Amino acid sequence: MEAGAESDVDRPVDSDSPAAEESGSNQNSGGRSEPSPSNQREILRTLSTVEKDSKAIAESFSSLFVSLRSTLSEATSSSVDHMGCFGDAAGRLQETALDASTKGNRYINSCLRLNEEIKGVENLAARKHLRRNVDVLDTAVNKLLRPP
Repeated sequence: MEAGAESDVDRPVDSDSPAAEESGSNQNSGGRSEPSPSNQREILRTLSTVEKDSKAIAESFSSLFVSLRSTLSEATSSSVDHMGCFGDAAGRLQETALDASTKGNRYINSCLRLNEEIKGVENLAARKHLRRNVDVLDTAVNKLLRPP
């Protein structure tokens, strides 16, 4: 090549300059210039790196979602188990409270019956006490009326 040709390549090309028209052969139909083979290799390496990083990120997200799904499943299962246990405990508590209430009612009814019976016994005791007093009085009167 001639020395002048090299200087044209090294200079920036204005889109209005005649050099831009000459360099039009290196442009594709979109108006962009095609990268050189070394630039293409660098672009491909960068794309490969981006692809590997994207794949690693996707795998990381996939692992995260699997872990979250597993943890949520365990939490849900644990919550269901706890709710079942709570239901059983509440049922047993209800049965125990009902049993205690029934026994309490029986005790109260027994106390009321005992109270009624004691009232009858009190009347009997009062009669017996009265009878004893009458007997003592009768004995005293007998002693006074019949001297020994």
